Amino acid sequence: MTKLSVNINKVATLRNARGGNVPDVVKVALDCEAFGADGITVHPRPDERHIRKSDVLNLRPLLRTEFNIEGYPSADFIDLVLKVKPHQVTLVPDTPAQLTSNAGWDTKLNFDFLNEVLDAFNNAGIRTSVFVSPDGEMIEYAAKAGADRVELYTEPYAIAYLKNKELAVAPFVEAAKVARRLGLGVNAGHDLSLVNLNYLYKNIPWLDEVSIGHSLISDALYLGLEHTIQEYKNCLR
Repeated sequence: MTKLSVNINKVATLRNARGGNVPDVVKVALDCEAFGADGITVHPRPDERHIRKSDVLNLRPLLRTEFNIEGYPSADFIDLVLKVKPHQVTLVPDTPAQLTSNAGWDTKLNFDFLNEVLDAFNNAGIRTSVFVSPDGEMIEYAAKAGADRVELYTEPYAIAYLKNKELAVAPFVEAAKVARRLGLGVNAGHDLSLVNLNYLYKNIPWLDEVSIGHSLISDALYLGLEHTIQEYKNCLR
């Protein structure tokens, strides 16, 4: 069964906009678990504009499902992950000022760097995932660098889905087949929603995990958090 990991960055964004601790990021994460989420994802950035280092440290001892920390592997990020030891770390090629992830790694160009970072995390017993576009060569070099999984960057799928869903999903199916052939697990994330998630799942039923934040939290404003999580889980059945 494909797991649903809820990215709670947007909850932290709302909290930070006003100061204080409303909404309580830790409580929301625990509620997500109670409502059926299979994991929690956070993406701390250097400016702490949403998730803070303290959030990561506070969450780790309390979560009962899988904890996934994603981010650019700067020295500070690496130190934080090695200290916290989440179940999974997802490496993304974001610059510090980047609004959101909008491209996968060039794993061939960055092979030596990724290999060194992945070795550090693998040696610490942390499952590793590398954020990639649906490109067979990039997936092959992620495997060579030592990744356990790849996370397919699905914004192009979400955009193209509205025009032609068959053409939209085709490169992702092929990429997922390459990953499976190489022995890699397959995650997916970015702009997945109640509109397009089930079709992706039906075409790649061996997906290990989807990580969803913006759409899920936005839907929760109308449907409520518990109902929303159940609706997303229903898309993975």
